[in-house]
Amino acid sequence: MSGSNAFYAGIIDLMGGGYGAHTWDSGVIERLGIDGLKFVDGPRGVVMYGATTFPVSMARGATFDVDLEERIGEAIGREVRALGGNLFGGVCINLPRHPAWGRAQETYGEDPEHLACFGAAAVRGVQRHAMACVKHYALNSMENARFRVDVTIGARALHEISLPHFRRCVEADAACIMSAYNSVNGEYCGENEALLTRILKKRWGFRGYVITDFIFGLRDGAKAVRAGQDVEMPLLNQVAFELERWVREGKVSIDRVNDAVLRILTMQLEFAAKPAPAVDKTAHAALAREAAAKSIVVLKNDGLLPLENVKRLAVIGKLAAVSNTGDGGSSNTRPDYVVTPLNGLRAALAGQCEVLFDDGSDAAKAAALAASCDAAIIVAGYTHADEGEFVSPDDEVTKKLFPRPRLRDLPLFSKILISTRKNRTGSFAPGGDRTRLTLRPEDETLILAVAQANSRTAVAVMAGSTVLMEAWRERVAAILMLWYPG
Repeated sequence: MSGSNAFYAGIIDLMGGGYGAHTWDSGVIERLGIDGLKFVDGPRGVVMYGATTFPVSMARGATFDVDLEERIGEAIGREVRALGGNLFGGVCINLPRHPAWGRAQETYGEDPEHLACFGAAAVRGVQRHAMACVKHYALNSMENARFRVDVTIGARALHEISLPHFRRCVEADAACIMSAYNSVNGEYCGENEALLTRILKKRWGFRGYVITDFIFGLRDGAKAVRAGQDVEMPLLNQVAFELERWVREGKVSIDRVNDAVLRILTMQLEFAAKPAPAVDKTAHAALAREAAAKSIVVLKNDGLLPLENVKRLAVIGKLAAVSNTGDGGSSNTRPDYVVTPLNGLRAALAGQCEVLFDDGSDAAKAAALAASCDAAIIVAGYTHADEGEFVSPDDEVTKKLFPRPRLRDLPLFSKILISTRKNRTGSFAPGGDRTRLTLRPEDETLILAVAQANSRTAVAVMAGSTVLMEAWRERVAAILMLWYPG
């Protein structure tokens, strides 16, 4: 019922870039031959080295192709097993309540039915080979305050808007649910008996197990286990050192422990029986490309697209020439290569059109290039520096959740303090919830300058959620939403 990684060494590993270097194991009992749960994160693909980077979930949701999502889930499940994992933590189906949510890119959209269809498809695909973990249960939709926000909601809105997509994934036989950091109606999700036991396990008949969100997902450990929490992830912490005492003192019943263990082992045995699949990386790359193509949304087209009779094309903007696959936090993947928009255009138009590039740092210079060309494409938007997962070591809530170091752990604890002082914004920074819904002012200035110089200008936007375009949308001939395309 506990992670298998030493606490302070595990923290240093996480902060030092080890999140994608190996699986995060729990419940390993070597003397009994129990391999345990081997967790790898997502959702835009397995975060370990050597895996395929697919478009972010929001992009895949924009395809409205549920069968495609099931195929992507199946490919991800194959790669989970090939890389030594058996539990994929990347079925994220939180409902965005605000377009500035930093992790909106990790979910599929803003409608419960849409989330239900895509989440269930991902579960079915992944679970041909590995266990699927559905997250973050429940009502998690902000980043910077996720450790302390209490979401107040009535029963009707809860069951009609915020939970149906989770229920659909349970009906698809998801093996695992991850509880969220936030609280709901005054109770933290990780120790919320109404959510974990009354609704999830009894009303919906969930037969899998519940895991905490990492490190800070368990507050009152005994209360959490009583409420239906089954595994504390991913480090040796409260459950590892205190569970026997809780049972001895009557704070946790042995029946509750037996229930948790039965759930964990049942799922392990079921999925251990599945043979390890072969992985065709070429086919998976083609699948990622198919998803990227289908995900692009044409928001406006005044006759510019598809490009015809273009001999000289200006491609403008820093994001055209950099790898920009999405958040740098727990969903950060490690692709072998990334095809940038600029390289993709040059490959597609080779022999047909001269493609010229300007990074857009000087709007006048970029406009002059656009004026000399038959058409221009501006690539603008956000990166992981603007939106994504966020953990601050200076957050008073996270400080309280760190256990006091035992004497033998003090040297490692000192290393953590040194590391956080060097990186004041945290290991998953900068990210966080967005501070704007428009593009940067300099991007808007660039768009207006280029559009004035060349009426055949398209803007391709890279982002994970809503972007306000009122300042420039009427001035350009075409607008494309690229999302983070993998």
